[in-house]
Amino acid sequence: MTPTALYLIPVELGETPHERILPPINSDIIRDIRYFIVEDVRSARRFLKRVDKDININELTFYPMGKHADAALFEKYLKPLETGHSVGVISEAGCPAVADPGADVVAIAQKKGLRVVPLVGPSSMIMAVMASGLNGQSFAFNGYLPIDAAERSRRIKQLEERALHEQQTQLFIETPYRNIKLFQTLCQALRPQTRLCIAAGITTDNEWIRTLSVADWKRTALPDLSKTPAIFLFGR
Repeated sequence: MTPTALYLIPVELGETPHERILPPINSDIIRDIRYFIVEDVRSARRFLKRVDKDININELTFYPMGKHADAALFEKYLKPLETGHSVGVISEAGCPAVADPGADVVAIAQKKGLRVVPLVGPSSMIMAVMASGLNGQSFAFNGYLPIDAAERSRRIKQLEERALHEQQTQLFIETPYRNIKLFQTLCQALRPQTRLCIAAGITTDNEWIRTLSVADWKRTALPDLSKTPAIFLFGR
């Protein structure tokens, strides 16, 4: 029997068979859970069916934690855990609670002294740092950059100063259809010698990871990333 806990359940990052990137113990734990706090109910149901096609979805309880969910209800979502039933947290992709509303749920569980167990799975941010060749001793994830063009350029220059003076790798993401525009802005705003990494489609068949100086990027063709989730990193 799986020990009672709040289990943070990683999800594949793309169209990759879960057994290629998630250990078998994750599936064993998932089969013992009847309560799930999820970013999106439909995608969570599909994920669970990929893990085990025999799972009876109708016997499970799902609590939404997406952007339209009422955060005031998060504490109530943990009631099953307080009465001896394990609860799983599932994001849209990757690891829960990292750049994800699951962090709010975990914070409540920690405050209550409840057991929290992170399961092994893919984190696009960590894997991007691993493959970039940039500083892995100190790095910061900055989420999305400002949409306004002028404000975005200012923010990039601020992060570049931190990267150069603190030797801290800077990471951020963008909506896929804006990837090319962001790349162009980076090439304009960053110094020629700054190293820029683009890590796209991590763990999928279309995975593409490359690090070059900005000067070299300006002479390099970029693949079509308009539909591919990507992590952007830069540093010394």
